[in-house]
Amino acid sequence: MILCCGEALTDLIPGLTADGTPAFVPKTGGSVFNTAVALGRLGIPAAFLGGLSSDFFGDELRKAMLAANVDISLAPVSERYTIAAFVKLEDNQARYSFIDEGSACRMLAPEDLPALPDRISALHLGSFPLAIEPCGSAFEELCRRECHTRVIHFDPNIRANLIKDRAGHRKRVERIVAMSDLVKMSDEDLAWLAPGANLEIFAQDWLKRGAKLVVVTRGKDGAVAFTREFRAEVPGLAVKVADTIGAGDTFTAGLLASFHKADRLSKAAIAALDQESVVAALKLAVKAAAVTVSRPGADPPWAHELKG
Repeated sequence: MILCCGEALTDLIPGLTADGTPAFVPKTGGSVFNTAVALGRLGIPAAFLGGLSSDFFGDELRKAMLAANVDISLAPVSERYTIAAFVKLEDNQARYSFIDEGSACRMLAPEDLPALPDRISALHLGSFPLAIEPCGSAFEELCRRECHTRVIHFDPNIRANLIKDRAGHRKRVERIVAMSDLVKMSDEDLAWLAPGANLEIFAQDWLKRGAKLVVVTRGKDGAVAFTREFRAEVPGLAVKVADTIGAGDTFTAGLLASFHKADRLSKAAIAALDQESVVAALKLAVKAAAVTVSRPGADPPWAHELKG
């Protein structure tokens, strides 16, 4: 089972009322939530760990995860409110503004971390909870506690407007990379983390720090992956884009789903990945993400939509 550790929130997406007045439409969302739902829809055993609210937005988040067969038994529920993420679309690209101070997600503390059952073989974590406290320290501690025995997948998923200490956050990212087996980031993340850096040199640096596979997504241009032994690359798929909300999160789910189905989600198997397995994972990830961008909001595909 893959445990997705991070945020579940309400995306407020631009829309129109019945009389044509601009409005924000609430949708379930959050990067790590999206990945958990996408994994569940793809038939992969998945669980979620993050602070959830008992408010009605939290009710919708729990319903959505249960509908995708995501185990939420490890996620603490409190009376604190659900994070609101206001979304602005510019050329079909999403920008975010968050209301999160004192939220159920943010206030998850290291002492709230549960013991993990043996059925958890891999952890996925990342996104903006690592940039805020106390949940940032909680998730870093979880990674430190579990990285010796379970596969760690890390997606920095930079949200620059929430990062108050750029140098400090970069150091946290590097600490987690050193504990991770799989690292996936977008070309936009790379531009924030290392402006002007050479992609291959940067990836090799992260491999030296500890990661076994570094994947960089490039939107419509597909994705490229690096190990210490080889480089693998797949093109993007031509699709009419509704918006990009949840695209990277779905890509992550596709990547992890492929490795899970191939029985590769162990530390030894990840360390010994071959090029064929990596290319197959990239292709499934790109295919899954292409479905998500073809429809509004974060609406990942079900397994039957990827057949053929």
